[in-house]
Parts: sequence; C-alpha cells; structure tokens
Amino acid sequence: MDRRLRRPAASTNSSPHDHRHVTHLPVRRLGTRLGLAALAAFTLAAGCASPGTKSSSSVSGAGATASSPAAATPAALPADCTPLETRAPNATGQTPAFPGQTRICGVTSNVAFDVVELTKALDHPWSVEPLPDGRLLVTERPGRLRIVSASGQVGEPITGLPPVAAGGQGGLLDVALGPTFAQDRTIFWTFSEPRDGGNGTAIARGTLSADGTKVDGVQVIFRVMPTYNGRQHFGSRIAFGPDGMLYSSFGERSDTPMRPNAQRLDGHLGKVIRIRPDGTVPQDNPFVGQADAKPEIWTRGHRNPQGLAFDAQGHLWQVEHGTRGGDELNLIQKGKNYGWPLQAYGIEYSGAQPITSPLGPSAPAVPGMEQPTYFWDPVIAPSGLQYYTGNAFPAWRGSLFVGGLAGKKLVRLVLDGTRVVGEEHLLVDRNQRIRDVRQGPDGLLYIVTDEAAGAVWKLVPKGQ
Repeated sequence: MDRRLRRPAASTNSSPHDHRHVTHLPVRRLGTRLGLAALAAFTLAAGCASPGTKSSSSVSGAGATASSPAAATPAALPADCTPLETRAPNATGQTPAFPGQTRICGVTSNVAFDVVELTKALDHPWSVEPLPDGRLLVTERPGRLRIVSASGQVGEPITGLPPVAAGGQGGLLDVALGPTFAQDRTIFWTFSEPRDGGNGTAIARGTLSADGTKVDGVQVIFRVMPTYNGRQHFGSRIAFGPDGMLYSSFGERSDTPMRPNAQRLDGHLGKVIRIRPDGTVPQDNPFVGQADAKPEIWTRGHRNPQGLAFDAQGHLWQVEHGTRGGDELNLIQKGKNYGWPLQAYGIEYSGAQPITSPLGPSAPAVPGMEQPTYFWDPVIAPSGLQYYTGNAFPAWRGSLFVGGLAGKKLVRLVLDGTRVVGEEHLLVDRNQRIRDVRQGPDGLLYIVTDEAAGAVWKLVPKGQ
C-alpha cells in the first residue's frame, strides 16, 4: 500500500546545492560512465555555436595512474602532497577518519584533447547515454527524452514516456541502455512520478523504436515508497552490475522530518536498491525475508545520491550530495549502513552545527556505520559518476570522474585499489554546472551541463 506523507513547511536546512539559482554557497554500467581531462588553455567562441563546434584545450604535467590494491590501513600522505582545495572548509573542527579521506594530493595528467560542443540547445539536460551507432540519448529535466546525432543535431522529443512531475529537482532524470539493448533495444529511465498525494521517483523500461522516435511497451518496474509531496532529493542513477542486476539510488526527500527515512528499512528513501531488469527481487538481497523491510534495499543511510558506477573489479561506487562540507564518494557494499542522518561530515546549509534530525544530532563517525571513501569540504555538488576503461585516453584508465554542479568542474579521482590517492580538477575554465559524464563505446567522453541552454560536449584526443 502507498504510504502518503504530507509535506511540512520547507526546512531552512534543506540542501540548495542541486538548485540552479542558489547563490549563497561558496564556489564550491560496468565501466561505462566516464570522465574528462584538465584544461590549461581554452577558448570558447562567443555567440551561438553551431553543432559540432570544436574548442582546443591541453594539459601538461606528471601523469598518475592507479594499479595496486588498497592497503588494509591507509598510509600517511606523502610529504610533498599538495591538495588542490585551498579554501577554508565549510565545517571547522572536524577530523577525517583516515589520511587522504579529504583534500588528497593534487595531480595533473599529461593529456591533450579537444572539446567538441555538439549542442547547447537543451533545457537542463540531466543524463547522457551513448548509443552504439554514435548518437546520444539525452534526458531534459522538464520531461523530454531526445536523440542528439553525432554531428549535434537535436531530435524531436521521443514519444511514449509516462507523465513526469517536473518541478524543483524533479523531472525526467537518468537514462541507461539495458544489458541486452543490442538484441531488444530496451532502455531504462528514472523520473519523478506524479501520484495521488505527492510524487516519488520511479524506474521505467521500454523498447526504443528502430527510428528512435518513440518508446513502446513501457512498464514502470519500480516505485520508491513512501509517496511524498516535495520537490527535492529524488536521486537518482541507474547502473547495471556484472551480475546483470539493476542498481539505482534514491534521496531521502530533504526536509528535516524526512531524514530518518534514510535509516528505516520499511521504505526506499535514502537507499540504493538492487532488482532484476524486469523489476523482480533477487533472493540474495540482504533484507529479503526480514519483517518490515523492503526486499529491494541493498544499502541505506544515503542523503541524495546522484552517481553510480561499477569499476573493472566489480566494485560499485556512488557519489551523493551531502551537507555543507560533506559531499561523499562511497564504496557500496551489500547490506551496509552509510550513516545519514546519524553520521555525516559538514554542517547544515543554514550554518547551524551540529546536523540534526528527529533521530538526534549527527557525528562524523558512528560505530557500525560506513565511512565515506572520500568527502569534499567545501562541497562540489557531485552528480554523475564514470569509471573510465577506454582506449582513447590511456592515462586516465582506471580513474573515477565526478561531475560538479556547484563546483562547476569535472573531478578526476585517481584510485589505488579502493582508496583515493589523487585528485584533478578539469574544465574549470568552462564555468558550467556539470550534471552527467559518460564513456561511449568509442572510448570518448560525453558530458551534459545543467543549464537553461544546456550543452552536450564530446572530449576527443587532440587533433582527432
């Protein structure tokens, strides 16, 4: 049965850093979500660029790669470690749980590339998914799914999608090709679904027509419960694991009275879930058979996760919008509790400290709860996550790439096993809110920006 919750007055502690017009903050599938490179010199032509506009950028410096497994105990940082972040933290007085958990050593990759702007005619694009033929599926948050051609032509909205509750952070969100797309053209997407008494995130699947103009046989295979009348923290991303299962992430809906739902097992808010592509529940999920627990739940204790990606070793990585000074990268493991709202770095967006909820005040470390692998303070507002496996940019192979909305940059994280050992800030001069980043079958990197005139960028080796 649908549990409906009425929305209280808006909380002054709600996270604003996924909103387009907030100004009070400081600047702050198995290997197919992608990243991109650093920018030392870049020129963008003024005015309206035509489809396929190319801009040059290049980087020089020492390369960094990740190869060895993670140490059991994180080592101390090297003496010559210089973090890229130099601003004062949002949250003073908090101590990381281990060396390198935040403000890791800055690195620079020795990569030269061109940025091709395919279009900047999209309305708040939220997700980009490369198709096998070189075209791109792109969602627009107001509720449109389009195909963008390899040359940058923007198609008409694809028909057949169910209604979307567009407003605030809600709308048409992630899109992903199914594992069997080559055989059956099945695609999956997440969206905020209008419901009696409010709205909620849902996952749908359908068959993309051969001409790319419509989706047939649409089925809503999963609905986040409970329903809530709100406009924030819908999540959400989709990633298919090496086990063939569909993983997806969902927010706790932001308002202070809603925060405890991230800890409750009788609902999906603030969770990562795991289902089969047809929506049924695998029997090896951690809470199957447990009374008063939703069987789809894989992990709990999340605030607003908007990035999921598997690495080459089968690890599931996740990024989520945290509190002010507490954006997180997490290594997602079966049945674990990631803390929110009892465990969190950072402070309230109002400036209040400590973070509070009906469960009481939070702390940076709580026994029995998982620490983030990495956190950002000040925040970057992470959205979109890609583990790079391509051949177009060998120096980046094995890196994680994270889009930054408030940070207005792309972050490359260098991994050593399951630890972050280096950080690079890319596309800073673009000054754009990066919403999603993916790797295409060609090994190139594709990005969308969350703007009223949102862009699709393609990153290619220089001169290609």
